[in-house]
Amino acid sequence: MSYAGLMTHDDQELRLSVQRLARRIRSMQADEDVTEGQRSVMFTLANNGPQTLGSLSEHERVTPPSMNRTINALVDAGLVTRVTATDDARKVRLDLSDSGREFIQETRRRRDAWFTQKLDELAPEERAILDEAEPILRALADK
Repeated sequence: MSYAGLMTHDDQELRLSVQRLARRIRSMQADEDVTEGQRSVMFTLANNGPQTLGSLSEHERVTPPSMNRTINALVDAGLVTRVTATDDARKVRLDLSDSGREFIQETRRRRDAWFTQKLDELAPEERAILDEAEPILRALADK
């Protein structure tokens, strides 16, 4: 059964609003030359620590050859490093470089600043509604 047929107009508007908001937040980043896929990989490394190419491919739901192209671009840009695993010299672990960490920190700073500014522009009643909605939105995101 298709869920799209069950959506009301209001449901669709809510979904579109959440998508537009997420897109606006994602657009706040330290370097405009970094693609969305590259940024996603960098945030995965920042949040989960060093990874193998296979684990990154699985996490990002892309093929290993596609992930290899993404990693090569990030390595060439100096944002990610390849490190031989200490437990197995045949394995290569990928991690953020110092520049990659700076990118993540600056991107988070820009996103937080933008979002804080937008929240500060709301009327107290609107802010209270969002504060009440936050646990519901978090639950939806975690399902």
